[in-house]
Amino acid sequence: MIHPATIKDATAISYIHAASWKVAYQALLPQAYLDQLPYDFWVEAFTNWISTGQMTAKLIYDQQTPVGCIAYCKSRDAALANWGEIVSIYLLPQYLGTGLGKKLMHFALTDLKKQGFSNIYLWVLENNRRAISFYEKSGFIRTDDKIKMDVGGKEITDIRYIYSFDHK
Repeated sequence: MIHPATIKDATAISYIHAASWKVAYQALLPQAYLDQLPYDFWVEAFTNWISTGQMTAKLIYDQQTPVGCIAYCKSRDAALANWGEIVSIYLLPQYLGTGLGKKLMHFALTDLKKQGFSNIYLWVLENNRRAISFYEKSGFIRTDDKIKMDVGGKEITDIRYIYSFDHK
């Protein structure tokens, strides 16, 4: 079941993010960075984003336990001001491949469409083959847009993927 996240859920959301990062980004980010990544790293950010309405977050549950989350909002990129943005989607590692990510993505895309967005974008780590495959199966198309950043002392490249309801 998918439920809206509240500020009370920030700890669970942060835990899901960190647990996922520690597995999904092995060999993509420095191992020392992943090893020291605290499970509460995103608590403050999600508390702020949810409490101010800057971002919508949804949790998916297995029984009473939150096992995945998706966060989305109106574009944070001024060049794509009328777009929606998928900011993050993560599942606890043991739930990868179960179809729960597909349910979260479908829910978010449907909600963004209801909010009036015709186009959606997201950023994905250039070498994250599993995530790229998931996004492409979800209907996202790769663009030439790239952004470089430093994570744990390593320069990484994110690639923008786009989704358009007008071409579905």
